[in-house]
Amino acid sequence: MTPVALRRAVPTDAGAVADVWLRSFAAALPTVVRPRSDDEVRTYFREVVVLLRETWVAETAGRVVGLMVLDADQLSQLYLDPDWRGQGIGDRLVDLAKRRRPDGLSLWTFQVNEPAHRFYERHGFAAVEFTDGSGNEEREPDVRYVWRPPGSS
Repeated sequence: MTPVALRRAVPTDAGAVADVWLRSFAAALPTVVRPRSDDEVRTYFREVVVLLRETWVAETAGRVVGLMVLDADQLSQLYLDPDWRGQGIGDRLVDLAKRRRPDGLSLWTFQVNEPAHRFYERHGFAAVEFTDGSGNEEREPDVRYVWRPPGSS
């Protein structure tokens, strides 16, 4: 198996990062209606995410196969190329997020994304809020998860 390295994204990664996001979203959330076109997603990743957020990529043989975005104490994006799921890359990205934010993290995921719920709960995140989706662009019910390090209140 080719090793997978985690590194900070650079501006030239934006296209590959957006493509991973698009493939992953389509595979994991086929029933969720995206409010943005593929081109709008690519522009957002190029002009906002990679430039202004703490964006990490998982890369193997020069190919981006995963991404993680931290925005303050929020894990705002974690997506893997569908062909690369189940190989521990997501685990490594969450561990990195915890090291980068040792005081705690929060995140949102859609209620229909039960595999994500199991994944985050396995990593010590707890569901703390459920919504009807009126506060997100997709208008899809979601859930907020929080992770606090052991011993914190």
